[in-house]
Parts: sequence; C-alpha cells; structure tokens
Amino acid sequence: MTRRPVTPPDAARADAIAQAHARSRALGLRTGEAPEFDALAAVDLRELIDTNRTLYHQARPVMDALHAQIVDTQSMVLLTDRNGVILHSLGDSDFDEKARRVALRPGVSWSEQHRGTNAIGTALAAGTPTTVHAGEHFLRANHSLTCSCAPIADPYGRTLGALDVSGESLGVHKHTLALVRMSAQMIENHLFNIEFANAVRLQFHARPEFIGTLYEGLAAFCADGTLLCANRSALFQFGAPLADLQQREFAALFGQPFAAFMQQAVRAPGEPLTLTLPSGVRVIARATPTAAMLARSRSSGVSAVSALAALPSTLADKPARSAALPLPTLADLDTGDARLAAVLERVARVRGRDIPVLVLGRTGTGKEWLARALHRDSPRRDAPFIALNCAALPDTLIEAELFGYEDGAFTGAKRRGSAGKIAQAEGGTLFLDEIGDMPLAQQVRLMRVLQDRAVVPLGGTRAMPVDVRIVCATHRDLRAMIAEGTFREDLYYRINGLVVTLPPLAERTDLDALVERVLALVRRDVPGAPAQLAPAVHACFARCRWPGNLRQLSSVLRTAAIMAEGERVIDMTHLPEDFLHDCDMANANALPALAESATADAARTETPTRLDVWQSRLIEETLARHDGNVSAAARELGLARNTVYRHMRQRR
Repeated sequence: MTRRPVTPPDAARADAIAQAHARSRALGLRTGEAPEFDALAAVDLRELIDTNRTLYHQARPVMDALHAQIVDTQSMVLLTDRNGVILHSLGDSDFDEKARRVALRPGVSWSEQHRGTNAIGTALAAGTPTTVHAGEHFLRANHSLTCSCAPIADPYGRTLGALDVSGESLGVHKHTLALVRMSAQMIENHLFNIEFANAVRLQFHARPEFIGTLYEGLAAFCADGTLLCANRSALFQFGAPLADLQQREFAALFGQPFAAFMQQAVRAPGEPLTLTLPSGVRVIARATPTAAMLARSRSSGVSAVSALAALPSTLADKPARSAALPLPTLADLDTGDARLAAVLERVARVRGRDIPVLVLGRTGTGKEWLARALHRDSPRRDAPFIALNCAALPDTLIEAELFGYEDGAFTGAKRRGSAGKIAQAEGGTLFLDEIGDMPLAQQVRLMRVLQDRAVVPLGGTRAMPVDVRIVCATHRDLRAMIAEGTFREDLYYRINGLVVTLPPLAERTDLDALVERVLALVRRDVPGAPAQLAPAVHACFARCRWPGNLRQLSSVLRTAAIMAEGERVIDMTHLPEDFLHDCDMANANALPALAESATADAARTETPTRLDVWQSRLIEETLARHDGNVSAAARELGLARNTVYRHMRQRR
C-alpha cells in the first residue's frame, strides 16, 4: 500500500487552527465581540456535576497532581463536560483575577459555539489534544491566553469531557500539552478499571517496565474469555479498532486458551506471564482476577474455570455495553430492500401475539437488531429485553446462565444464588441467539420451560412461573441437525411459530442507504469523519460479496472513517487491506472494472492483487483522460489533490 507522507507537526497544527477559525466564522461569531459571561446557576451546576459524577470524582485527584506540576506558572487546571461547560477549576491565586475577566470559571461554556477557536472547544470539536496560543484564539478578548486541552473518553471511545490547562500567553511551556495528555490518559485508565471492576482485567506491554504505567495496555474479558473492551494503548498494540476486536476470544488475541491462562493467574496473582499478540510480538502480562474468584480459589481450591463461572451474569455473554444498545423500531430497519421489507411486514403481524419467532440468516445479517425491533414495537416494550448467545458460553456455564441457580448449587456459586436469563426477562423478551449451538441437555430443560411456562433454578425444587416472549436465531440448518440427532425436534416446533430469513448483504438492494446510515452513526463517535464515499469505493462496495454482512460493513466503514478523519471523502486508500483482499478474491476478474476507463484488454489480462498497483493504474488512466489536469482527476476519483501529486512524484 502506498505510504502517506507525514505532515510536519507545525503545518498540521496551523491547518487545524485554520479549520477551527473557519468553523467559528460559520457559526456567526466576530473576532471583536465581547465573550459571554453567563454561567449556570449554582443548582444547575450541581445537577451537571451529578450527571458527570464518575468523571468528576476520578478527575479531581488527577487535577490536583497536575496542578502541583505547574504551580506558580500563572495558570489554571480545568475540567469540562462533553459540551465544554467547566465543571471544576483549580488555579494559582495570581491568575484568578485574569480567569474571572475571561470567564474561566465553573458553569461557563467554552465550546466553539460560544467562544470560537479555543483549546477546550476546538479539542472537543476535533477530538484531538490541542494547544491554542495567544492570537490563535478567535476572539481578541482571549489573545492573552495560552491553553492546552485533551479530550477524555470512556472505555468505548465516546467523549465524556476534557482536561485543560489555561494560563498567561507569556508563560507558555511546550511540555504543558504532554502533561495534559498524560493526565487525561490517567483519568481514562481509572474509568476503565471502574467500568470493568467485576471483569477479568489484563495489563500488558512488550516492555515489562511499562506494566503499571500510562503506556500499558488494558483489556477486560468476560466469563467465557471474549473481549469486553480495551484501552487506547491495547488497541495500538493489537493494531485494530475496538469494533474489530469485540467478541474475539482470548486465544485469538493472545495465542493461549483462556482457561489455561486464568489457572496460572489464579495460582500466582500478580506474577508476570508471557503472551503472544496476533502480530507475533511477545508481551508481558498481568491478570487481575476478581476478588471473589481469588477468595473461592484460596478457600476451596477450585479451578479457574469454576471461579469464572461465578462472574456476574451481565458479563457472561456480551460486552457490558450490549445491555445499553438502542432499541430500533421495525420501521427503522426498513431501508429500501424488498426482501427485508417483506420480512418486517410478516414480523409486524405477530408483534402483539404470543407466537415464538425464529430468525434465520447468516452471521452478521442483523438477527439481534430484528429481535430488538420486534420487542420495541410490542406491548412488552417497557419490560426487559434479555439476550443470550448460546455459542458464546461453554456447556458448563450456559445452564446456570439460562436457568439461574440457588445458593450452594455448585462449587463457587454466589451466595443467595442468581436469577437466570429467563427469569430476568420476566414480562419481556428473551432472545436466544445461535440456538443451534445449545447443548442437547439444555434443549430438554428449555423445552420444559416453554411447555410449563415455569423455570426451576439449578439446585432448586420450586418452579417459578415466567411470562416471556421467546425469539430465537441461528445461522445453522436446524432441520438437518434434527436429522443428525443434534437438535431436538420437539423444541424446534416450539420455537418456529413464525420463521423468517434475513437476506445476506450481498443480495440486498439498499447498500447505499445502509452505508449512509452507518456513516451517520460513526460520525457521532468520530466527528471529523467524512460523510461520503469516493465513487471508486462505491463501486468496490457494490461488487463485494460481504461475507461478514452488516457486521463487516460496519467494521470496514468505522475503520475507514477513522483513517480518513479530517478529509473530504473516504477513498480507496482508507479501506482496510484485508477487506480489499476479500474483494480481490470475490471479484478477481471484475476489480479492474472499478475504473470506468479501464480497457477491455486490461480487464481480461491483468488482475491486480495489491491495492497500490490498482490505484496507480487508475490514477494514471484518469490523469491521461484529463490531459494531466490534477484537479479534474482528483474530483473524478474522489481523492485529495495531494494524493494525486504524491503518486506523480513516486512515478518519477
């Protein structure tokens, strides 16, 4: 793949400031106008702090430490919410008067909308750490300031707020932004550990001296060893975005079975262990089992696998944030494909009826989204929607997760027992994904629950009545499994009241609408991402077989949007290389036709196997057609002119 030249830091910074000034002018601000001094009332500020209480309490000690490093520099440390409203300030007494004159105080908004270009508002708008010095501020009233700010994100990358140091422009220090960035990362790591306090956490780095520092990778895993989340350092070491890694198993990420690793970790807590990343790089790791796991292991000598079984059920089958996934309506899912519209119409007819639904379709076609929409549009919408992936849990755990258990039902069981997924879904909808992977023994028990409308927890004797709507999904051929004796026929006829099949993405006619919708969602997390694709990318997408379906589309677009952050469109250089190889294999003879000008002879005789070869040929042919006019060629290709110039320099 063609390497992109690194933009000099000064030039990149100047460009970022220029873009911020352009946004300020577009907002209708004028450089000479007086800044607003309106602050939230005390009661409203307290309410805002309470809304952001986790961020506020985790940031306060870090702010104290940061202020100690910059004390007596006529400056102030500030914490804001995601909208740039100051929540807390801590500063030198000799800077307090200046701060009051420019409204650097709690309750005041420093978003670009209210203050124009400034470190807080611009860092939040651009999503990157930013320094704004003196005259770089849009409002002349703020030219006496130098400010350095870094956004603070939650473990999933969503912006929570920002940390800023503002002071006299005469006292600027080049190291201030680095201190602010390190402090923001420290807060993010604290938030990560709080979010996943009940999960198995892993610290790792290729250099052992970095374990326990800001540079360590942090990863959290659920009971079956699938990844819940990872911090920025971990994602950098994995070389992939979080969306591509979630639901990946521990063994795929570190080259070792999860149970074997945890047995070592429980035997010797805190001891460094060696793991191997998918890239082949060896890392030193330390695992933090939950306190309950360690206590049970020490008191009863149970294995790590048994200890894992006692993790909270909310961590057992999906990432913690899955419970917070939005519930779409059936209408939301209708994006113009006739086959999908027919499925939605059939499902809509049974949404208020006690008829089980079985959703068939390949992996990634959106089976859970359909189940969520059916729940949202049903009379059960105000009751819980509970999902369980039957393929994500070992046979030894799925029974306890689904049916629950009583106190003392098995070694390591929680005191007072635990309600299973069926009981948790009382009055609502239970979604059993990958029902074809459910062990036969649990199929028998599930059949009894559906027949008797009651569940008996493990170790219990009393049946508890349950009222749940069952929606099941699978990519397997259940009839073939019945013939093989691996799926019970009586259960099949209990769950297939209405059977619908979701079409694979490659057969859908609404690809453009789906791309537009996914990009809109991506841009909420990546504000600087482009809103459109280059024509060549559209053509590539149209010819792809999309083996990963909607999940692959979302992953490809998210990765490409991050790679294209700050640019006008997503072009071919921003797409993941693995995706392009998939397209090569699927369309070995069609790929050259992505260029409208490709000749028939070229299409028949040469199939490029690498992106850079294909791109170079496409650029050359387009330049030739426009008689060397770089601007015209760039417009047709949907590329930046610099990309075309770079190709011309390399060709020489």
